[in-house]
Amino acid sequence: MHIGSVLLIIWLIIGAVAAGHRGDYKHPVDCSNVTSTAVTIVAGPLNYFGVNPHIDCSTPQPSK
Repeated sequence: MHIGSVLLIIWLIIGAVAAGHRGDYKHPVDCSNVTSTAVTIVAGPLNYFGVNPHIDCSTPQPSK
């Protein structure tokens, strides 16, 4: 396995742990929570240096 692959996996694991520390896995599943959790995981160790990603989005409501 290449060193870059190992570093990427470690980066994403740290991000997943950070999302768990923030309580992102306890929220209901909606657009904003899923995207915020994904960005937290991608941000990885930066979460421990003050990066606090929150994404606001809305899905269209069905017409009547």
